[in-house]
Amino acid sequence: MLKILLPTFMLIPTTWLISPKWLWPTTLSHSFIIALLSLSWSKFPLETGWTSLNSFMAIDQLSAPLLILTCWLLPLMILASQNHLTQEPVNRQRMYITMLILLQFFLILAFSATDMILFYISFEATLIPTLIIITRWGNQTKRLNAGTYFLFYTLAGSLPLLVSLLLLQKAPATLSILTLQFTDPFNLSPWENKVWWAGCLLAFLVKMPLYGVHLWLPKAHVEAPIAGSMVLAAVLLKLGGYGMIRMMMILTEPFSKELSYPFIIFALWGIIMTGSICLRQTDLKSLIAYSSVSHMGLVAGGILIQTPWGLTGAIILMIAHGLTSSALFCLANTNYERTHSRTMMLARGLQMVLPLMTTWWFFSSLANLALPPLPNLMGELLIIVSLFNWSWWTLILTGTGTLITAGYSLYMFLMTQRGTLPPHILMVEPSHTREHLLISLHLIPLALLILKPELIWGWAI
Repeated sequence: MLKILLPTFMLIPTTWLISPKWLWPTTLSHSFIIALLSLSWSKFPLETGWTSLNSFMAIDQLSAPLLILTCWLLPLMILASQNHLTQEPVNRQRMYITMLILLQFFLILAFSATDMILFYISFEATLIPTLIIITRWGNQTKRLNAGTYFLFYTLAGSLPLLVSLLLLQKAPATLSILTLQFTDPFNLSPWENKVWWAGCLLAFLVKMPLYGVHLWLPKAHVEAPIAGSMVLAAVLLKLGGYGMIRMMMILTEPFSKELSYPFIIFALWGIIMTGSICLRQTDLKSLIAYSSVSHMGLVAGGILIQTPWGLTGAIILMIAHGLTSSALFCLANTNYERTHSRTMMLARGLQMVLPLMTTWWFFSSLANLALPPLPNLMGELLIIVSLFNWSWWTLILTGTGTLITAGYSLYMFLMTQRGTLPPHILMVEPSHTREHLLISLHLIPLALLILKPELIWGWAI
């Protein structure tokens, strides 16, 4: 663990001591080396449980893919932010990169923590850099409003989790994830047990987010700069899914299945509702943000159904969606940097001027609608089958949701790329090698996962 944590932390003094001329190339190459080193976490046999154990941290097959995704994203965020930050003073550029590094540091701690209190502290600590990135480097005046929504939704949801963990600590039991699932910490009445169960999961349902507590996400996505949108879509939402899976391993009581039912219904209804919202969107970033809520609703359903197929599908979809949605936000940013508008009607017909970018848009849109043989389809199929096994009525909701997803993905592609170029767009800057490298570093790993899916399907099957 330390072979990744220490180089990540050492990036902060490097950022502040390096000369302005070499700031971006040095931080990019340093973070890319960390990302390549993190790939070693994928190399352990399928039979083993925890590896890289120390007093507070360890890796298993649930956390390894998410840790690799976290490390992989930092160089991509630095690459994506390079263009729009060059006009800023050097110290602000250094502060921006420092925030991204701190965010990666806390995410690595959260995904590898074996102590529940350390996990909670890291889970909450990710709020601070994200909030600073949104409110300081956001595009519009509503960024403070978006930051407030983001902070209070997440904090209000995670306070019951803190109370639940303190209650657990008070009981004669351990707070280590390694042994907590084998203990019976305290004998609560059935009613108290249900409240404790809901308290444990509420923070993660808000973070995912579940439909109904999702209002902070579109606001945060739309107002955040490109790196903020990328890390929110790719990793921070997955923190909610990861926490739910970890808690489900501990809370394997018979009554928890009945308690899951209303949340599963909310998640499935959310797929249809947010998908329908996507079909009416005019703002490109808002459309991609609502599509994230729709996909994470499917992940929530897969986790709450508590079957091996459901959990496996949830893990696969989390990784695949992380790469796909991050790529879509990068593409939306390339459009915004050229047209200075997120409104799709004002920035259509770009296929005529940027044909290679249209190819990337096409691949990303197909990945978003889960085209075979991409991992997105594998994850969705496993979740849909496990939900169908629970109740065949769910097929109506998941099937409709899949159709709507295909509809808004094609609508997004056609609106941005096809048609005639608007008359107000007189000159468009050509696409750069940096942008093509950025998108290819999202989509090539996604394509390579087709060949070796066992890296991300975890321990559940």
